[in-house]
Amino acid sequence: MLAFRYLLKHPFHILRNPAGRELLGLFWRYGDRPRYQPTKVTFGRYQLEVPDAFSWTWQYEEIYVEEFYKFNTAAAAPVIYDCGANVGMSVMYFKELYPQARIKAYEAEPVIADYLSNNLKKNGITDVEIIRKAVWKDNAGVWFGEGQADDASIYGQGAKKLIPSVRLRDELAAETRIDFLKIDIEGAEMDVLPDCADVLDRVQHLFVEFHAYIGQSQALAKVLDVIEKAGFRYYIDTNQHRKAPFVNHRYRNNDVMDLQLNISAWRV
Repeated sequence: MLAFRYLLKHPFHILRNPAGRELLGLFWRYGDRPRYQPTKVTFGRYQLEVPDAFSWTWQYEEIYVEEFYKFNTAAAAPVIYDCGANVGMSVMYFKELYPQARIKAYEAEPVIADYLSNNLKKNGITDVEIIRKAVWKDNAGVWFGEGQADDASIYGQGAKKLIPSVRLRDELAAETRIDFLKIDIEGAEMDVLPDCADVLDRVQHLFVEFHAYIGQSQALAKVLDVIEKAGFRYYIDTNQHRKAPFVNHRYRNNDVMDLQLNISAWRV
């Protein structure tokens, strides 16, 4: 019986809640759509347009089924910094969690920022400040490689373009309290977090999606050192499971990135 329960643990987890059951419907409707083609999608009460339906369904699983960004606060209008807001799924989730939240949504890739702006407007979310810049360690701009849906980065392949940037450290310093700081910036966290070290005392909950790119320093210890010295407790998880990791060094057949981790940190 225990073995049977173990084998069925993930399907049971998916089916036991409405968001999980909706995920199955989303995979059924959109899972076989051509990759990297603009697609109109719906879930719950929302209607969106996304650049890649397949990667969007995984966003739905992480945000609505696994609830990576769920947090508790007594603040009626918590301050949320969403760095790497993509097409707006995280913003929608935060607004469901705390309708009066004051949210700053940063999106570096101009095309994706258009999706973000249009999706929020289409769904009646008009009180979010959208910053069409990369969060970085200065305001001088940063060279970005091409991306197709949610993977444009400073380590991206192909032609590079100069993207306007904003120093996140200065943005955080202007606040007395940040209830939730989300950093999903495709590898730039290795530069941005150390630069923010002296102002992280304002942050109550911190989510970092950590990326390690082939040919670059992994620097996980550097990131964790900043988080520990800022006084957080943390939990590390990954959606990447590899068999035989000593011989299989690839991240989901990815020739660019070889490690991705989710770091959830909070104050005690």
